[in-house]
Amino acid sequence: MTAFWDTITAGWSDMGHTEFWVALVKIMWINILLSGDNALVIAMACRGLPPKQRVWGMVLGAGVAVGLRVVFTGIVATLMTLPYLKIVGGLALFYIAVKLLVLEDENEGETEAVDHLWRAVRIVAVADIIMSLDNVIAIAAAAGGNMALMVIGLAISVPLIVAGAALIMALLDKFPILIWAGAALLGWIVGEVIATDPVAVGFLTTKYGAGVAHQAEIACAVVGAALVLLIGGFWRRSKLAGKAHSEA
Repeated sequence: MTAFWDTITAGWSDMGHTEFWVALVKIMWINILLSGDNALVIAMACRGLPPKQRVWGMVLGAGVAVGLRVVFTGIVATLMTLPYLKIVGGLALFYIAVKLLVLEDENEGETEAVDHLWRAVRIVAVADIIMSLDNVIAIAAAAGGNMALMVIGLAISVPLIVAGAALIMALLDKFPILIWAGAALLGWIVGEVIATDPVAVGFLTTKYGAGVAHQAEIACAVVGAALVLLIGGFWRRSKLAGKAHSEA
């Protein structure tokens, strides 16, 4: 317990040094550049919430994303190098991407609305764990093991992620077609995550070379985007048909 607390509090004494603030700016900039996918997931997960709960959904979603990134900066980078873990994570993200295309029921009660709020936060949490590998590696490298830098840099990034999610959500409300584009983007990320699993990369590189492995990554990304749109569209259509039948 003492060692864990020492890790959390390590680095705060360096705040008086110029290097600390330079590294802090680097971490903030990295997080902003790499958090577009998080803002997209937050926006899509929260778009079905009642208006008064959307703000809470965005704030809690961004807070969870940042908090998890602090906790998993060391863990995720290590775990995602394990065989098959990216494949499992990619499949979980695939389900999330498809589910985001399915319409939520309207006219829900307050209890259901609260449940949906936390459901949205859970979606953001799972998606962030899966998609955060590039973020955590870059942030860990910029921080140089200084936990204070990571905590401060990521915390300052929260309002920026919320602002990005709010902007995306406004665009989704105004241009619903962007919901499909967002789902396709998540599907693309799914394909990339699965194709970059150590098992897949090792097999393709050994048997066909690095060039083929890179081409396979692009092909998997295209297939992932297409499958999300096809399966999500079918699921959405089935739900709309069932709702129309029940109202008839």
